[in-house]
Amino acid sequence: MSTVAAKHWFVVYTKPRNELKVLERLLGIGIVAYTPFKTELRKWSDRKKKVKVPLLPSMVLVYLEEKETAKVFEIPGVVRYLFENGQRAIVSAQEVEAMKAYQADVYVDKAKQIAPGDTLEVPTLLQTGEVLQIQGKTCIARLQKLGAIVRFKIS
Repeated sequence: MSTVAAKHWFVVYTKPRNELKVLERLLGIGIVAYTPFKTELRKWSDRKKKVKVPLLPSMVLVYLEEKETAKVFEIPGVVRYLFENGQRAIVSAQEVEAMKAYQADVYVDKAKQIAPGDTLEVPTLLQTGEVLQIQGKTCIARLQKLGAIVRFKIS
């Protein structure tokens, strides 16, 4: 009788600002990996440039069997796994799918006045977030579970 080993989404810490390089390298050796990011316009004194900014700083999600977890350390830039209660932290497939489905121009209905410090359900991500700032029709919030900062439109 053969048993099929279950795969899980694990969180890998990377060196600072190495998320996208680590992601490319993991994909290059055949490991399913994902890191959510957004594109921002950055301004310098002499130019403007669009850059990819990770939503989970220094983190990449990898989809592996438990016995394959050592394979990620072949990649330069990988530091360690995220642990929770002495076990490798596992992210549910639903949370990963919600992150993949997230779009920058998601709208939340502003039925009530939203102010910094309020908590609200972040659209599409199915997570609770704390409002950090309101900039016109844009809300910036910190996800309570992951700690990531997201931006979305309010109407």
